[in-house]
Amino acid sequence: MVRILLTILCFVSLLTPAFGQKVKYKDLFVLLNAKQYDQAEPFLRKYLAENDDNPNAYLFMGIIFQEKAAHNDVLKHTEIMINNLDSAVIFYDKAYKQMDEKEIKRNDEYYQAYNRRDLRTGKFGVKLSDVQFDIEKKMQALKERKVLVRELKTHYDNAESRYAKAQFLFKDIQLKYGNVKTLFLRSDESMISNMKRVAQVFDSAILAFKSYKDISATFGNTGYNQELDLKEITSLENDGTSSADFMQDKLALWDYKRWADNTIAGIEKEVLPMRENLISYDIEINKLREKLKKDSVSVKNDLTKLVDKILYTQLKKYDPNPLPMDVFGMKIAELEYLSELINNKPFRDSANIKLRLGLIEKELEEIKKLDSVSTKLAARDLETDVLDYNHFVNSAYGTSAVLKSLVKTTKDFADREKERKEKDFERLSGALRWMVSETDSIPLFKDVPDGSKFKPLVLVEEKFTAGFQYVDTVATGYFSTINPARKGGVSVSFPINNNIFTRNRLPVTKALSASDENGQVFYVLFYSEEKLEEKFPVTVAKIYRTDGLAWSSNFSFEMLPAEVSFQVESGEVAVKTSNPAGESKMVFIDKNGKRKNAGDKQ
Repeated sequence: MVRILLTILCFVSLLTPAFGQKVKYKDLFVLLNAKQYDQAEPFLRKYLAENDDNPNAYLFMGIIFQEKAAHNDVLKHTEIMINNLDSAVIFYDKAYKQMDEKEIKRNDEYYQAYNRRDLRTGKFGVKLSDVQFDIEKKMQALKERKVLVRELKTHYDNAESRYAKAQFLFKDIQLKYGNVKTLFLRSDESMISNMKRVAQVFDSAILAFKSYKDISATFGNTGYNQELDLKEITSLENDGTSSADFMQDKLALWDYKRWADNTIAGIEKEVLPMRENLISYDIEINKLREKLKKDSVSVKNDLTKLVDKILYTQLKKYDPNPLPMDVFGMKIAELEYLSELINNKPFRDSANIKLRLGLIEKELEEIKKLDSVSTKLAARDLETDVLDYNHFVNSAYGTSAVLKSLVKTTKDFADREKERKEKDFERLSGALRWMVSETDSIPLFKDVPDGSKFKPLVLVEEKFTAGFQYVDTVATGYFSTINPARKGGVSVSFPINNNIFTRNRLPVTKALSASDENGQVFYVLFYSEEKLEEKFPVTVAKIYRTDGLAWSSNFSFEMLPAEVSFQVESGEVAVKTSNPAGESKMVFIDKNGKRKNAGDKQ
């Protein structure tokens, strides 16, 4: 290989100074045979200018032009490729016409590429028929390739230009209507016709591109492998305007046909019929309002059925903030609130504060909804909205002034009702946090303010509470059951160890509680986490729902209380105690408040 390269370099060095002199073909053939076509071409051109009777030289000139065509960009340099293909055919044809047996025999060293074994004689050699057949095939292939190149470029150009036309038509619609809301709500026959034109032009672009791809598959390696990536147009304002590079492998095109077809379908099948459906829907809401006023009955179930009849999402697909939906939303919200008032009327005088608070909470939720939608509607630019929903406003309300009056009246009503319900909610919420006894109000929350005479230490939701009550510096224990009315119930006080359970020691004071399954017997245990004389001070009280306080006793435990349980059969209370080392011990107190002998349980 190195020797061949050195030989070629030697010939080039000899030929270059002699470029103005006569070129010897045998010297030139060295470059041609080594496929150094770029270096050989200028010498071959000079040679052929001076010699027109060398078929091998014409053959190589045809090969050179064929190689040039093979390296031309079929899309960017189409005409150059076609010219190279034509030149290759011309030179192959000259070679073919001058080729004869005499040429093959005299210059067989130039045709060694066609050297074959004769199947009859078994000897190697070059046949004229083989050379001619190869040249014929080359010319035929090049002529066919030229046709493919023309067709390929034609379909490519058609695809590119028709897509550009479709984009131009789309932009024209985009400029005229500006946004999807205006496009759909102000649509007419002229606009639909323009849409159809966009779809037709885009469809022709896609057909041209498909033809281009089909020819590309026949052509072979074109240097391009475009694959369509059709992008959906979801925003009239922002999509559909970016340019497309048809040279890229991933050819991203806006799908104008899909957009146009979907838009036309939306207008013809949904928007136009919807204009009438909106009127019908408004009438049905008005009928429900008359039913509520006349019969004083809730219409919530009817509203649920009514809501199912209209395709909210369908209209919002065309208009993200449709005026009719806000109007319907306001009128429905008002009916839902009024229906809630009717449903809650039988329970309004109930003694159950939590129940009444729940009712108020639901009513407040409904009135807030009405306040929200009426506020939103009042803030709209109704004059502009009427342009989009002229048919709806004029048919249902006569004029925009009537609609504005309805919105203002409803908004004022919502404001008044919201203020009233918020006051009721605040009052009942406060009442829910206190249990009113004959002598005092007991807090049902643990975050009492500093200095409060009550310090809740036990709070079992909706069952009972217990803690300390301080009068000056003297403390007593208290216990109270909790009922829905937050009045009456069992309320007892009992003595505790005032030397231990002082205000200052509240941070280290804890409590445990237990009760039977029926809520008739209650145990409350208070203890200090600080030892007194090497033991933990404890107060235990037993309360009956029917008889009140049974007993209150003070104890000293070796370990901290961890759990209290009620022994139903014996009437005893069992206290599990433990220490940081993991040891535990059970302390038993009999039904009269006396401590029994205890056994360790490790």
